[in-house]
Amino acid sequence: MSGRHPIEHLYVEHHGWLRGWLRQRLNNSADAADLAQDTFIRVLLARTSGTLQEPRRYLATIARGLVIDMYRRRSLEQAYLEALKLRPEIHAPSAEDRALIFDSLLAIDRMLDGLGTRTRQIFLAVQLDGLSYEKTAERVGVSVSTVRKHLANALMHCLLLDEA
Repeated sequence: MSGRHPIEHLYVEHHGWLRGWLRQRLNNSADAADLAQDTFIRVLLARTSGTLQEPRRYLATIARGLVIDMYRRRSLEQAYLEALKLRPEIHAPSAEDRALIFDSLLAIDRMLDGLGTRTRQIFLAVQLDGLSYEKTAERVGVSVSTVRKHLANALMHCLLLDEA
């Protein structure tokens, strides 16, 4: 290791490989460079670089998660921009409001991402669609007590994420 700090060694030995690995998957050098840097920032924050048995596998796992996050963010942003196009221009939010709304959408997306499919479906039916527990139970094909249970789990999940 020649006296280098473990993270420096990891970076020097694997940064080029990771960038190439990402460029191959993304077909975009700029995104690959950004995500490679973000990957090493995650490693630095996790402070695990000195104990890695398979560093490339570890880096690839982190990078895959960042790629998924990037595509999710872009997809959400595209859906938001499409929804804005449907609004009359006179009602269009300012650039600052759009940024705040988009940040809120990302936060909601992160919260809902950890929920199971049925729990997310029930949560959205009650919170977003404004359905009663009874109507939600009917829509999803479960009992009202199951709706209550899933909704309580969803709210607890969101609350715990918000505190983190």
